[in-house]
Amino acid sequence: MTEETQNKVLEIVANIAKSQDNEKNIESNDEDKSEKETKATKIEPIRGIPKSGRFWKSKKEKFSTINKTKGLRYSFEKKEALRQEMQKVKELSKQMIAELKQKEIARKERRRQNLQRAEENKRKAEVVQVITNTAKLKRMRKKQLRFIEKRDVSKEIQANK
Repeated sequence: MTEETQNKVLEIVANIAKSQDNEKNIESNDEDKSEKETKATKIEPIRGIPKSGRFWKSKKEKFSTINKTKGLRYSFEKKEALRQEMQKVKELSKQMIAELKQKEIARKERRRQNLQRAEENKRKAEVVQVITNTAKLKRMRKKQLRFIEKRDVSKEIQANK
């Protein structure tokens, strides 16, 4: 905090102290005031400058002193109407969630079918060469052996004939 603001704060505090002293003097002169009025205009003592330097911080109150409101009180008809409305909203949200789940299930099923169809098409498009001479396998190199796959081609051979 700069010195200027500190000085201003000190001046404000001094002015408040002077005004409170003036009020005390006026009260002592006016002895005719009743005790009830003096209790109503309770003067709080000046707190001075906080150690932290945060002069804008106010004094905290206990939670027990804070007046709490009891909140709104609805009539039975309003409560019932609100309950009905909440029920309708819940039903709509459940219905929307069910629709989304149904769409998701349909999308997954369609994807599964597409993958299955693609696999079948891939199998149909394969060029198959039956190796009848097993001695050829022993002569092949490792790289060629990697591309060889075992298949049951008896159905495909019959289909081609």
